[in-house]
Amino acid sequence: MANPNITSVTSILGTTSYMVATTNATTWTDLTPATNKVHKVNTMIASNVTATAALITVSVNSAISGGGTPYRLVYQISVPANASLIIADKTTSFYIGESQSVVVTSGTTMAIELIASYEVIS
Repeated sequence: MANPNITSVTSILGTTSYMVATTNATTWTDLTPATNKVHKVNTMIASNVTATAALITVSVNSAISGGGTPYRLVYQISVPANASLIIADKTTSFYIGESQSVVVTSGTTMAIELIASYEVIS
């Protein structure tokens, strides 16, 4: 498997994905590209929808389905009650290749809702 050459792009499709974090490490499957595609994550926001602070960890893993080595974007960051944390924005965007995955873990189940805006490039 190889990522597409993004200097000869045939399409760039903007999309948005959502997930609710649990205390189990969960692969954000929407962010894992299909064969011959790459995803450019432009924004990622974690919102704490509870009245108490909650921890969040987000990593890019070196293999699909949450496998391989996790490289953390944020690690056990406390998101205050009823507040949001910008994990990535246009100044810190990143690519996910077809042999990588994004994994999310929260310290409190159902406390953190995440949203990501990304481009599907092929």
